Amino acid sequence: MLFLVTNDDGYLAPGIKALARALDSVGDVVVVAPDREQSATSHSLTLHHPLRIRQTADNEYHVDGTPTDCVMLAVSALLEQQPDFVFSGINHGGNMGEDILYSGTVSAAMEGTILGIPSIAISLSRGNEQWIEGYESVVRRLAEEIAQEPVDETFPADTLLNINLPDRDPNDVRGIKVTSLGKRMYKDPVVTDVDPHGKPYYWIGGGAPTWEGPEGSDFLAVQAGYISITPIQLDLTNHGAIPDLKRWEDVSLWGER
Repeated sequence: MLFLVTNDDGYLAPGIKALARALDSVGDVVVVAPDREQSATSHSLTLHHPLRIRQTADNEYHVDGTPTDCVMLAVSALLEQQPDFVFSGINHGGNMGEDILYSGTVSAAMEGTILGIPSIAISLSRGNEQWIEGYESVVRRLAEEIAQEPVDETFPADTLLNINLPDRDPNDVRGIKVTSLGKRMYKDPVVTDVDPHGKPYYWIGGGAPTWEGPEGSDFLAVQAGYISITPIQLDLTNHGAIPDLKRWEDVSLWGER
């Protein structure tokens, strides 16, 4: 069994090292990750300059591009066989709710899904590095279970798994919850200040998030000490809204109704 491992924190991040070690006893592991931090790059591809792949160790490579670039290059240009699974992480910080729309970690798993490969994103809430090494055995157990399950049952068409680990000692984890996405809100998300030359600048990423969501949402599970597993589908269509919007089909573009 072949695992492709990537992330958005860069190939030197402790989280990807722990993930690769966790998977090593389950199957063969190839790491193809960005050469630097690429957090919040979402599903971006590098189209306007060539990319370079550099090998740093046996079965370990880094790319001067995004997490999505890494998965595409690994599958299309580097690996001699298609991996059985793509694992992305362990991200230093949770990816819940709307985070998945910005996350390079989740987007790498999305790219694997687009390429027809069962894919999993794993993130550690708050990114507390003291717990990362301890989570290796937990991630190994999850990987063993995922690898043994029928792929078509665990991964329906165009679906990936988004896993979030709670910010606590792994020995104190209460179990697993299968969840839906919660909703994240930021207060004052943009910091405005003046540089030494008197010119204003703006820094996106200020403020602390608050969360809301129904029972069974990802952040509530993680907050309660559970591992959250959320199935994410690529189809963003709101199918329930289609019947109401059908009235637009009666609108004439030339002024008559």
